Amino acid sequence: MRLDGKTAFVTGGGSGLGRAAVERFAAEGATVVAADVDHEGATETVEGVEGAIAHELDVRDFEAFRDAIDATAEEHGLDIVLNNAGVSHEPTAMEDLAHEELDRLIGVNVRGVWNGCAAALPHLKEQGSGAIVNTASLAGVIGSPRLSGYSLTKGAVVNLTRAVAAEAGPEGVRVNAVCPGVTETPMPKRDRSEEEWEELSSRMAEHYPLRRLGQPEDVANAMLYLASDEAAWVTGQALVVDGGFSCA
Repeated sequence: MRLDGKTAFVTGGGSGLGRAAVERFAAEGATVVAADVDHEGATETVEGVEGAIAHELDVRDFEAFRDAIDATAEEHGLDIVLNNAGVSHEPTAMEDLAHEELDRLIGVNVRGVWNGCAAALPHLKEQGSGAIVNTASLAGVIGSPRLSGYSLTKGAVVNLTRAVAAEAGPEGVRVNAVCPGVTETPMPKRDRSEEEWEELSSRMAEHYPLRRLGQPEDVANAMLYLASDEAAWVTGQALVVDGGFSCA
């Protein structure tokens, strides 16, 4: 198995892409800590998943993040950190985005990833190996109209990934980002009925050359590749997983 004997720490593990990654990593032999501010969601994720452990964590809290990483490293070792927790906002004109909402986006999407890297790097550098995978977004590569705050924060994740990869590479640590297009997770479905989502997703799919939106498993497979030894000579990359949207 591709992650046999490895330990992965996954934020945002309570739903969506994080849940798919926890399941995928565990299926490949990893011990996985599913961390989420929604402890109930994290607990649901790990039910029936061998080698998976739920942990409550607000990624904005560096001390709590560091403590969780330290405890994981001490008890299980640490090989992979997937900084996946993220939030978005309702589409709105840039000038109308509330400052409090922008602060929330920066806190989770940027500081949360920063905290994860800062907490993990001492362990990974000391052992001379390891992989960090950060969840960015297609919006962080090409920008999304009316999602300016989200685009801002995900663009920051892409550039932070490159900077940390260049810094940590000489000490054996790889750092990459995955940049999904619209994927069928709770985030884009929020506050929409099933009928509304079905109509909206059908319209959006027409803009994708593969004529469908992403599934969580599509992105989890990319995360698995970047976390695995198959990507041993891949670092500092922002892997776009978007069904061809960016080339259409």
